[in-house]
Amino acid sequence: MIKKFESGDKSQLSPHFNVQEFRCKCGKEHEILLSMELVDKLEKLYSALNCSKIIVTSGYRCTAHDKNVGGSGSGQHTKGNAADICCYGQDGQPISSKTVCCKAQDIGFGGIANITTEYKYTHVDVRTGSKWYGDETKGNSTVTSDFYSYFGVSKVNEHLMKGIDVSVHNGSINWQKVKNAGIQFAILRAGYGRELSQKDARFEENYRNAKAVGIPVGAYWYSYAMSEDEARLEADVFLSVIKGKQFEMPVYFDLEEKKQFDLGKEKVSAIMRAFLEKVEKAGYFVGLYGSASSLTTHTADDIKSRYTIWLAHWTEQTNYSGAYGIWQYSSEGKVNGISGNVDIDICYNDFPTIIKNKKLNGFGNEQISTPEPGGTTANVTVKIGNETYKGTLIKS
Repeated sequence: MIKKFESGDKSQLSPHFNVQEFRCKCGKEHEILLSMELVDKLEKLYSALNCSKIIVTSGYRCTAHDKNVGGSGSGQHTKGNAADICCYGQDGQPISSKTVCCKAQDIGFGGIANITTEYKYTHVDVRTGSKWYGDETKGNSTVTSDFYSYFGVSKVNEHLMKGIDVSVHNGSINWQKVKNAGIQFAILRAGYGRELSQKDARFEENYRNAKAVGIPVGAYWYSYAMSEDEARLEADVFLSVIKGKQFEMPVYFDLEEKKQFDLGKEKVSAIMRAFLEKVEKAGYFVGLYGSASSLTTHTADDIKSRYTIWLAHWTEQTNYSGAYGIWQYSSEGKVNGISGNVDIDICYNDFPTIIKNKKLNGFGNEQISTPEPGGTTANVTVKIGNETYKGTLIKS
């Protein structure tokens, strides 16, 4: 849908974009045309690339300005469908246009093009009809049907880390063997439901032993909540279980019961918000775990744009078009140190750096919790990335 805004309108359109960012650069006061689909897809791009910011260098253009900058005077910019952008990563540096083009393709922009030889600026638009995947250093024609092939970007090699997610059902785990097998992170089930007694029986063991060998960890809580109030009760128990610990990876809400989905999208989304908002306010980097199907049919767009997504889709190549930070692509993985099958995940974001820089997930408090009593103890030094932690390890 195309909306019209007055030239001085400063309305906030979404979490990261306002009307003025898309105003015409001609210097004259006139209305601004803008597609809400364009804004929505830019938010998805922001999340998919884990941007620190996206600068819109050119949004809506009046006919005269479009011609002045070399356009036809009737292109996508003049319709409010387009934006030229520069995306910045968490390190403050521009993200290569090659990467931006590939992610924009995944999200479903109709028109995409690299603009400069420095691969710093990218054109995106939400045109209908034939797609335009261009490279303006080569002219104005379509150059490819797949940017991954064109730029030589591998979907497989693009990820930052390979990981697993585990619970009591995976039994006793030899975390040193797991690390030696090339696993770079783990998401641990902390528990389920509304009672402290429903804490995962191996959560403490998995937490301390994974940390002891330097594997970054996150956590998740499996939900049975049927209302917002029940979701908040689950959040309270989850927070009590993870209190005093540090998580380099996000902490997630896992909702997947059929009786919950039977409530419908609106109620399910309200349950999600209740849990996520409460945990987020407690100082955690939170996310939502969900299947490609449930994320499409039972999850509101505002949740998917605000919170990082842990996608569950057991296939060689997912067709889920939304943004996600972790992809659980198999439930039948084999990893040395774990008996039986284990879930395998790919992480596309540098969560440890992001979370530590934001001082979330316990990293604003340098206190590290002491393991629960039991067994013999030993002083240990744990190195995670460039940081070293000292503490007490219980040997089982």
